[in-house]
Amino acid sequence: METNTSTSRHISTHIDRPANEVYDYASDPTNWPEWAHGLGSSIEKIDGQWIAESTSLGRVVVAFAEKNEFGVLDHDVTLPSGEVIHNPVRVIADGAGCEVVFTLRRRPEMSDEDFQRDADAVLADLTTLKRLMERA
Repeated sequence: METNTSTSRHISTHIDRPANEVYDYASDPTNWPEWAHGLGSSIEKIDGQWIAESTSLGRVVVAFAEKNEFGVLDHDVTLPSGEVIHNPVRVIADGAGCEVVFTLRRRPEMSDEDFQRDADAVLADLTTLKRLMERA
């Protein structure tokens, strides 16, 4: 099993909704369980921290970027082990719609199969976000 720890993959989807509408929805952590299933099935603010319950990761702490005018949805996920995973995400205007781009970074212990599984999960989440936003 060969691992390449410097690998990043940009996973994106185009959404036929204005960037500001997608950003407003996606930047609200209480909406994440509706579309970001990779993060968890529930999220709540406890003692000033966002706590998500993930079936695969357990209970994780999520720190979201402050709302901003640049479409930055970065979030850090602190695993039960204490490891912090930084997840860069952008909502980028594209004509009347937008593109949402998630940069998936390969962690040192990840196999090719694990990295692909994470990429598939991110794409599924972005596809769900697209479906939710385009029906609004």
